[in-house]
Amino acid sequence: MNHIKKLVYTAVFIAIGIVLPFLTGQIPEIGAALCPMHLPVILCGFICGWQWGLAAGIVTPILRSVIFGMPPMFPTATAMAFELAAYGAVAGILYRILPKKIGYIYCSLVAAMIAGRLIWGGVMFFFTSGFGMSAFFAGAVLNAVPGMIVQITLIPVLVMAMKQAKLILNE
Repeated sequence: MNHIKKLVYTAVFIAIGIVLPFLTGQIPEIGAALCPMHLPVILCGFICGWQWGLAAGIVTPILRSVIFGMPPMFPTATAMAFELAAYGAVAGILYRILPKKIGYIYCSLVAAMIAGRLIWGGVMFFFTSGFGMSAFFAGAVLNAVPGMIVQITLIPVLVMAMKQAKLILNE
């Protein structure tokens, strides 16, 4: 039964990841900066576990690209699939092994954010010529600051609320 719950939760997180960019994307500069697909994938890792977060991370940008053409499949959606997979996996692994206290949730989140951004940078470097440190810093840090603020603000609160409601399946 727990497996079916995780499958259903993951499907819901993927659906949210596909739809959420429509709400934030009305102004493209703001929508991209808020990183709307990141939120449900990271939550999936915390809630369902690393395997499910990894799967949601791979599927969400690829499926969104196939259905809506955004983000473009190559290199954007492909690099995002690696990045989001890292977010979901790292968040899920660290949440599982660390104490379930708010400080450790923040540690898990920040580690997942760093890992995902480093992997995104590596994939972009591999796929695109001329992708250097300045492009990495601009894409992974400067342009993503609003999204990082949203993630650091919302995700720990949502994880704690879901933990209190006994909706966490990753324990």
